[in-house]
Amino acid sequence: MSGSGKQIGRVVYPIVYGADPTGAGDSSGAILSAIKDAFGIHSGSELLPGVKDLGGVEIDLQGGNFSISQPLRFPASGGGNVVIQGGTLRASPTFPGDRHLIELWSPNSQTIQTTDATKAAQNNVGIYYEDITFRDILFDSSYRGGGLYVVDSARTRVENCFFIHFTTQGIIVGKGHETFISSTFLGQHLTIGGDKGEKYFSGTAIDLASNDNAITDVAIFSAATGVILRGQANILTGVHCYNKATFFGGIGILVKLGGLSQTRIDNCYMDYTAIVMEDPVQVHVSNAFFLGDANVVLKSVKGQISGLNIVDNMFTGDPKNNAPIVKLDGKFTNINQVVVDRNNVNGMSLRSTVAKLTVAGNGTKWVTDFSKVLLFPNKINHLQYSFYVRGKSAGFPVHAVTSVANNAVVVESDKPVNGAVSVAVDQYNMVGETNHLM
Repeated sequence: MSGSGKQIGRVVYPIVYGADPTGAGDSSGAILSAIKDAFGIHSGSELLPGVKDLGGVEIDLQGGNFSISQPLRFPASGGGNVVIQGGTLRASPTFPGDRHLIELWSPNSQTIQTTDATKAAQNNVGIYYEDITFRDILFDSSYRGGGLYVVDSARTRVENCFFIHFTTQGIIVGKGHETFISSTFLGQHLTIGGDKGEKYFSGTAIDLASNDNAITDVAIFSAATGVILRGQANILTGVHCYNKATFFGGIGILVKLGGLSQTRIDNCYMDYTAIVMEDPVQVHVSNAFFLGDANVVLKSVKGQISGLNIVDNMFTGDPKNNAPIVKLDGKFTNINQVVVDRNNVNGMSLRSTVAKLTVAGNGTKWVTDFSKVLLFPNKINHLQYSFYVRGKSAGFPVHAVTSVANNAVVVESDKPVNGAVSVAVDQYNMVGETNHLM
């Protein structure tokens, strides 16, 4: 093994640079010096064009508890194949409240504007960092700003980390591709639920204004919003959101308006917190567990939904509230390829785009009313029915559907009989269909 006195091989130790592992002194300058030297260890190769391969250099915090008075901003020149690991970073009382403990962005990057982050996600103008790994780090923002800020980075990993006491975002990612966040916990306040101050929770645990990211096996235990998705082709699996309850105005997962979102939410646990989608286009929600009246809210901004699947989920709530498993917030005028089906419900109100119903009785009219089940009002695109005459009858009656309105189907016969009518309906239509039953 060889080194410069402050490093051994390709491992850099901030403590050797004067960082205080007890947290008593400010370690910002020492850690920044260590990061600068780490980014100066060039292997002579490149990853993506212009991104220096630093050969797997490690910045080892050695389990220290470091007080930080300024953001640890990575060198503007960029680089890749770097690991920073194994310690605690805490914002000091003088840390700026609008910054993040670690900032991975170059002045050449276009600064994220969080009010228009969807546009930023679609405007990938260059990659400056690649293969950066953050592992086994506790990010304590001390209620001053956020934890990790990443812009124009490809294939970033956040593994086995812990983010607490943020006021803005625990993690925010803009532009770039393929940030993987796994086995990580995030919470503004340290709680295991039932916090008396829950209605005052603020901030966002994870904000992804970026494409092609994955959040896997992550728990979000306090924040106003668990995850905001502003980019495309993101996947969430094994995410447990028990941040601010929807009852208090919180949101578990927010899929923001932005055209094709192509979002997949699978095998997640929504614990008193809702999934809210703004004009969803190509979104899939499956195998999730919704507890405590948690549901899916479809929010109309421009009034369109296309390519939405909400299937094979479990919903449990309070029968006194009878909350719908899927709720419409606003009016939708352009609806295409929406499937809500095969969900099981306990103590909540079932909503579906597919339904079957049988009515029986003597007479000439049979009404099957689906208004309490079908998701969209006054919209039936397809129906099939069967007519069964019970007992003896002089001949077989002529029968037909005479009305399809307000999510009810009326079947009438030309003479009174003891009959049973079974009707199957759905509300989704395929691409290219123009004729709709209403």
